[in-house]
Amino acid sequence: MYRTCLFCHADLGANDLIEHLPIGRRLAVDSGKGRLWVVCRKCERWNLTPFGDRWEAMEECERLFRDTRVRFSTDEIGIARLKDGTEVVRIGEPLRPEFAAWRYGDQFGRRRRRHYALAVGSAVLVGALVVAPAVAGIGFIGVRGLYELASGLLKDRRTVARIGGAGEQVLPLTQMQIEAARILSVRGEEGWRLSIPKDRGEGFWRSFRGEPPESHVFEGNRAREALIKLMPRLNQSGGGKKEVQEAVQLLELAPTFEALIPKLAYSGELQVMFRKQDMKTIPLPDLELEYRLALEMSAHEDAERRWLAGELLELERAWREAEELAAIADKLGLPAEVEERVASIRSSEGR
Repeated sequence: MYRTCLFCHADLGANDLIEHLPIGRRLAVDSGKGRLWVVCRKCERWNLTPFGDRWEAMEECERLFRDTRVRFSTDEIGIARLKDGTEVVRIGEPLRPEFAAWRYGDQFGRRRRRHYALAVGSAVLVGALVVAPAVAGIGFIGVRGLYELASGLLKDRRTVARIGGAGEQVLPLTQMQIEAARILSVRGEEGWRLSIPKDRGEGFWRSFRGEPPESHVFEGNRAREALIKLMPRLNQSGGGKKEVQEAVQLLELAPTFEALIPKLAYSGELQVMFRKQDMKTIPLPDLELEYRLALEMSAHEDAERRWLAGELLELERAWREAEELAAIADKLGLPAEVEERVASIRSSEGR
């Protein structure tokens, strides 16, 4: 197999996972027609591999595609990222997309361990201060009060996330603002909105005076992008295997982001609070953990799907052009054993 692009002569790169074709960072396979391409990452042209290099490599690509849970598909083309970053593009009827708990299990598990470690460290710090109350001049209750006051000030003042506002505006957010974020859903209207308080440290006084809080309200893509930034801050404690599995089950029932949002009102006590109201106001921190994890997972999946959608359509167009050239090239002289191999692969794929 050649190592440079047939069209622009750029290096095709290398991969570590496909033993019979260690060349290329993006491979495209159509087992039904016996085609295997190496896609040039510079000019995006599809380089058809020689007959002798195809068969075992095609089988490897199919196996790796099936074993990889991070997949995105249109009607005729799918793409999977392997663990070394190599991408496999599969032509033909796509496999059913699956949400895999292992993709998020490690991520949420690390968060939970880090959260517990910080909690233990904080307890040790408070305990150390209480050991010498006479020196400090205050007792345990006083130390705890000071600690909670300092924690509250940090939550109320320190910027922990930034999201896009109107125009080119960037909005810095505190943990306190994030923990007051709400999803707004109006009965009879499609879509939803995200509400985040504008106040940085003034919310208590507005509430004390009986004034309604002023809020930033986001819709559409801006609301989705904001949620991607907010949910990790709301899910700092992570989740265990049970919670992650329950979140995955929620996503199986509501496989798209838009389908998941209406189900949030049925989390825990919220279903009683908002059943009869025309405007459903769903405080994000009040959602049960599995709903919050599912919301974070779905927000990221939705963003990835949107990002890949344009690329997949472009891949499909390029594949159709490459397929026409490949059909001509292959018909110039197909050995009988090659035709038999293609026929056997088609029958095994049920085509």
